[in-house]
Amino acid sequence: MNPSTAPATGRHVVPIRPASEADDDKETKRPRRSFGKVMKLRSGRYQASYAAGGKRHLAPVTFQTKGDAAAWLDMRHAELLEHRWKPPPPAEPDKVHFKDYGLQWLETRDLGPKTRAEYKRMFDGPRVSYFHPFTLDEITPVMIKAWFDIQDPAHPTARRRAYELVRAILATASKPDEDTDAPALLASSPARLTSKTLNRRPPGADAKPKTRIKPASLAELAAIMDAMPDRYAAMVLLAAWCAPRFSELTELRRPDLSIVRNAKGKPTSGVLHISRAVVWPEPDKAVVKENKTEAGLRDVSIPPHILAPLLDHVDKWAAPGPDGLLFPAVESPIKHMKHGALYKVYRRARKVAGRPDLRWHDLRHTGATLAAQTGATLAELMNRLGHSDVKAALIYQHAAADRDAEIARRLSAMAEEAVQTSGGYSPSTETTANSDKGP
Repeated sequence: MNPSTAPATGRHVVPIRPASEADDDKETKRPRRSFGKVMKLRSGRYQASYAAGGKRHLAPVTFQTKGDAAAWLDMRHAELLEHRWKPPPPAEPDKVHFKDYGLQWLETRDLGPKTRAEYKRMFDGPRVSYFHPFTLDEITPVMIKAWFDIQDPAHPTARRRAYELVRAILATASKPDEDTDAPALLASSPARLTSKTLNRRPPGADAKPKTRIKPASLAELAAIMDAMPDRYAAMVLLAAWCAPRFSELTELRRPDLSIVRNAKGKPTSGVLHISRAVVWPEPDKAVVKENKTEAGLRDVSIPPHILAPLLDHVDKWAAPGPDGLLFPAVESPIKHMKHGALYKVYRRARKVAGRPDLRWHDLRHTGATLAAQTGATLAELMNRLGHSDVKAALIYQHAAADRDAEIARRLSAMAEEAVQTSGGYSPSTETTANSDKGP
């Protein structure tokens, strides 16, 4: 009988059909692993990991197939069972160049526009760029000190600021990433110069004399204001009596000035609302920024005697519109006044007043000293000046203490004058008389 024509009984016949994907899954499906994990990555490769010694360990490489990853885990499992397992050595740190890390540091720091521009200028400058070719781990304390020593000692402020920038960058590299818990790139920062080294003067150089700011007197303030052009006079008043910074003063707008009038229309009180400042990261680029600290956001009461001149200034010189600048640039009412434009007229005015040494910022110092002399507390001074640092405000209270000695001297002179004119009580006279009587 021809086998092809033999009837099928069905007892020993296996039907033939195409293999399906479901059959493949049944054949390749394996039970869940009891040791380690295998995870498929987006790239299509496989990553193996296992827990041992109280932490999870990743395979040093990824695998082409799941089977290869499983075989690697089986070997690690065997090592553990046979007590041959040792913790894998720590991974080699990445070789990150100072230049690359420094640029990333500048981009991610919370800096003001002017500070960021200044840091970038220093980072690209000849001092800090010395470290650009080196990786972070190649920079050592010896290298830092040698670099600092070759910087020109004739410019101590510039070389110290360059060091402070390098130190800040390396300090961040020596700490774990707070967001990702990534390990630190450096075990410790190599920038560890002592104060003695930082403050060391070159051989033969004289000690820098300590200069003390001399506030302007009321007569000098009046002379300066009279010598200034009319559109600048109110700036002198506000700088000396309300003590805003120049960057805050030149960003003041009409809504920032609140003045209360009585029934007759006469100004009786006023408040200066300070919340913004304008900075110049580039010579021709003005950036308005919000004051970041709570201390910088403040309301300063305006002394009543300068209210009328301020209102007159607003009527004549402030930029038009509800949001106009109080002290706009001369060439355009929508542009901010630059420091250089002010100094063109201020230099002549301070010279007329006999104070060629008085910087514009010293008018702020003058206002702070005057406030301290009225008996303002430390907290009140800090609020008026926008200081968050107690040390800065204490400077002006020291000035008030010097003034207090002068007040005491005048009180004694007043008492002596009263004794001479009326024969009244004199502590020194009575003390002498009582001493003659004996005990």
